[in-house]
Amino acid sequence: MTDTHSQDSSSTQTPKRTPFYQSHLDSEGKLVDFSGWELPIHYGSQIEEHDAVRTDAGMFDVSHMVVTDIKGADTKAWLQKLLANDVNKLTTAGKALYSGMLNEQGGVIDDLIVYLMNAEETEYRIVSNAATRDKDLAQFNKVAEGFDIAITERPELAMLAVQGPNAIEKLAQAKPNWADTLAGLKPFVGADLTDIEGTDWFVARTGYTGEDGVEVIMHADDAPAFFEQLKANGIKPAGLGARDTLRMEAGMNLYGHDMDETISPYECNMGWTLALKDDRAFVGRDALVSKRKQAKEDNTAMKQVGLLLTTRGVLREGMTVTINQGTDNEQTGIITSGTFSPSLKNSIAIARVPASLSEDDHVQVDLRGKGKFVDVRVLKLPFVRNGKQQFDS
Repeated sequence: MTDTHSQDSSSTQTPKRTPFYQSHLDSEGKLVDFSGWELPIHYGSQIEEHDAVRTDAGMFDVSHMVVTDIKGADTKAWLQKLLANDVNKLTTAGKALYSGMLNEQGGVIDDLIVYLMNAEETEYRIVSNAATRDKDLAQFNKVAEGFDIAITERPELAMLAVQGPNAIEKLAQAKPNWADTLAGLKPFVGADLTDIEGTDWFVARTGYTGEDGVEVIMHADDAPAFFEQLKANGIKPAGLGARDTLRMEAGMNLYGHDMDETISPYECNMGWTLALKDDRAFVGRDALVSKRKQAKEDNTAMKQVGLLLTTRGVLREGMTVTINQGTDNEQTGIITSGTFSPSLKNSIAIARVPASLSEDDHVQVDLRGKGKFVDVRVLKLPFVRNGKQQFDS
């Protein structure tokens, strides 16, 4: 699951504060305006926070993300129309599904996670991005016309991501009564903790870092004490800076950068989320299939790759990627996210390039815009997963 650095209209107003606001201040977090929310960019060292998640355990305040509960007899049918992935894959309560929500043109309105909340398939929960809140809710309601459902946003809830190779172990130390539940959680499965912890507590084995861990939802009133409890058990607070470098190493999209309403799922490595084997008529399907076919015929199809810079410099969003520069076969792409990787000690990027790109092509980036092209290595994403480099040196 992703969220975004893009600023929506709320960012021109006084930033909103999450239930962890005082916890961030008490932990010496440096707060910035992020999609209209006051959130920590770091707590002193972005690198240390990144390394804590890669090697031990860290936690991120993700309460700015939007939690929406949907109930009603037609909820499943509504989701089948709304989402490009197939909620029929959710066969047991707690199971989660990652999906794009497309517009009529086949572009990505948002990427989100949907959970099945009951065995009767009448209750689901959607966790979506902060900066796309207004257009997401508008799309939910637009598609809901004619369906017997109730859509309820849950702004009274808080959310904390606990990530890293020791995240589960340390969370179980902090919450011993959760130990059995945590041990039984498989990836992309959640569990209601109401019987153990009380109303509104929910834990899911999901995240945005490429490491093991969970995301915990709770009522806002319970948030500060939970934060302190985890901190006391050696889980390091981590900010938006580390979250970005971690997700980039893991090859995970950031909405508004690596994808948006003009980008097809095929162009941002989300083709695997498209359920096209049956004739289900989800929003954007016809345009998606038609444009994909046309792009292949025209040889204009694009794909997403990773770029590694092994010399000095930093790859940044918006830089042009040049393939076979100066030849009859010259083509271009664009960097959609770029950063310095603390784990790899080199600059990395996510880029959108022609789908015809092959291993034999010569790929370069003009780092300073002065015609001095530097070679970059093209890699299949991710760069890092579960603390390990995913490509040969």
